[in-house]
Amino acid sequence: MKQKGSLVVISGFSGVGKGTVIKELMQLHEQYALSVSCTTRAPREGEVDGKDYFFITRDRFEEMIEQEAFFEYALYCDHYYGTPRPFVEKQLEEGRHVLLEIEVQGAMTMKAKCPEAILIFIMPPSGQELINRLCARGTETKEAIAQRVHKAVVEAESIENYEYVVVNDVPSLCAERIHGLVEALQMRTIVNGPFVKEVRGQVIQSAEDF
Repeated sequence: MKQKGSLVVISGFSGVGKGTVIKELMQLHEQYALSVSCTTRAPREGEVDGKDYFFITRDRFEEMIEQEAFFEYALYCDHYYGTPRPFVEKQLEEGRHVLLEIEVQGAMTMKAKCPEAILIFIMPPSGQELINRLCARGTETKEAIAQRVHKAVVEAESIENYEYVVVNDVPSLCAERIHGLVEALQMRTIVNGPFVKEVRGQVIQSAEDF
């Protein structure tokens, strides 16, 4: 039985370490593919276009919205973020688990469009640790950090809309917890619908011979 991959939606507060956990997960297990999102924000130091994000203009992003080229998109801290549709669909058909690192609004859109998607919210060990990580980045102004903290207050109200929460205390351990969860959920009936239908038909056909 060739099984489709799972769509794994990863969300979490800014500064919680989502990107680090995803990198660990992909290094440890080859069956994962990261969906590279489009964004209208400027690249941070060290970020590479086409690898970390597709950095595009606001006009181009809005043109892609009109073309329905996104699985989901959202406006976050004055910048657009969106998940390109073709790449995701191709990877799933080839049996890879596609990781989507998206914020809460986009995750809820994916939940409505793809009920079989696995929604995971990555949590910090504590609220204070989250603030420490944000301040330790050293890449943003005090005003930008304050904006992200206030955004986290809003996002915290949506955590219960996710099926699973995983704590990022040590990134490698967090990655393994997510992998174990994904592997277990591959056995869900909703994921294995075509296989169930095929075997059911074979059983019915065989029963007619008795």
